Amino acid sequence: MNNAASILLLAFLALTFLQSGYEKIFYWKDNVAWLKEHFAKTPLKNQVPLALFHLLVVELISGILCVVGAIQLLTNSGREYGFYGAVFSCICLLMMLFGQRLAKDYDGARTIVIYFIPAVMAVYWLN
Repeated sequence: MNNAASILLLAFLALTFLQSGYEKIFYWKDNVAWLKEHFAKTPLKNQVPLALFHLLVVELISGILCVVGAIQLLTNSGREYGFYGAVFSCICLLMMLFGQRLAKDYDGARTIVIYFIPAVMAVYWLN
């Protein structure tokens, strides 16, 4: 498939997850406080910091792999890193979707689908 489209998708995913990771790192307490309230009536209510940490790790892995994958595509040396970046992006989004559905935040879950579509496109194109 077209490298330009794949590079743009990887840039989109990298920006999405690296910015989200940045916000989690530098506004950790605010995120934990908001999410504790968001998940107060769910089985995750006592696991919010741990779940947020796991999400942060997957976001950073996704973003870094997408950056390296875009560079790899630009230099025509392969598609592996971009593919794995897209796969990790999908896993990350599925984790978020699970949380939103568990919290019965259906508007939030719908929003995640908007990000999931290009992530799946990237997996398909880079496979």
